[in-house]
Amino acid sequence: MSHLSQHPARTSYDVVIIGGAMMGSSVAWWLSHSPDFQGRILVVERDPTYTQCSTAHTNSCIRQQFSEALNVRISQFTAEFIKNLRANMGGDLRVDDLSIQEFGYLYLADSEPKANALRAAQVMQNGLGARTRIMTKHDLARDFPFYQLDDILLGSHGTRDEGYWDGGALFDWFRRKAVAAGVEYVNAEVTGIEATQAQVTSVALSSGRTLSCGHLVNAAGPRANHVAQLAGLDIPVEPRKRFTWVVKAEHPLDHELPLTIDPSGVHIRQDGPETYMIGARPGPDPAVDPADFHMDHSLWETHVWPIVATRIPQFEALRIVTEWAGHYAYNTLDQNAILGPHSEVRNFYFINGFSGHGLQQAPAMGRGLAELITTGRFQTLDLSPFGYDRIAAHRPFGESAVI
Repeated sequence: MSHLSQHPARTSYDVVIIGGAMMGSSVAWWLSHSPDFQGRILVVERDPTYTQCSTAHTNSCIRQQFSEALNVRISQFTAEFIKNLRANMGGDLRVDDLSIQEFGYLYLADSEPKANALRAAQVMQNGLGARTRIMTKHDLARDFPFYQLDDILLGSHGTRDEGYWDGGALFDWFRRKAVAAGVEYVNAEVTGIEATQAQVTSVALSSGRTLSCGHLVNAAGPRANHVAQLAGLDIPVEPRKRFTWVVKAEHPLDHELPLTIDPSGVHIRQDGPETYMIGARPGPDPAVDPADFHMDHSLWETHVWPIVATRIPQFEALRIVTEWAGHYAYNTLDQNAILGPHSEVRNFYFINGFSGHGLQQAPAMGRGLAELITTGRFQTLDLSPFGYDRIAAHRPFGESAVI
């Protein structure tokens, strides 16, 4: 796919999707496989190598531990979808069902408000069929004896459908199967959007071509607001830098390490027999240029490594194997998705602002947006709480479990 044509085959499309990474390809796949949709789909991707997209820099994990029931249901759908990927991709024998390396997420609480929030969320999660367990300090010391727990009151640990999975494989099959179903991908950048007060009429490409479209989908990740502004719109989504380190421990643990979310926000998980993956955000967390992937090396020495070595004293000696910076498409209102049409420009659709949990939400969100485009309403899972109307009203979605 790195040698895409720069020239669309047609001058008019029923749906134009701006951005061909995980979200854009999910929408394209769901649309192209919907019996309710027979139209022509174009995906416009500015970087066909996908080396700078959020999908390429993800840590590729899934969790059920959210504070809002809708987010739990979305992740439950993804877990079942990927574990039955071959059937979902039409029984293609080339497609492998994906597994989840179930080391689980472990949230650590160091205050009563945080502990109470974990307790309340665990009741809700288990009521929906998730397997989350509250662990006392004694439980944590027994099952995970490598933690330093002096400041910890309790933990919340997921024991099913939480951990690592191969998000890249799902992205690849969404894209390949969309193309096989007739979706056209082109290597171009949208440089202009013509719209009336009620609808988008056409898009201009960097190649100089102008295309008319019936529906326009903004799947531009960290560049989402730039795309919205081309149509005279605005959404509170900006690129925020997130850092990842893969390290080797001089003294590896003899237990598998859950994805541990320290109260500081630093998180660490098992990555291999003797390697571990660590993630963190910068101290001041400003918006950055979407092309800025500069690594802040001082963050490791002054902030991240001291926190990790304090929480897990056995990790006092770590060697960095590799490191990288990626971007969250960060929704500054509430760190949750914006999904669905604009309230006035009704054929301009958002699938933006996932703020770090987009990969695990892509199957359900792509399906939901395809349902809206083809039938005008959600058919399977009511995703309307993520609609644009809350953005216009400055009404945050209530999810608090944001990493």
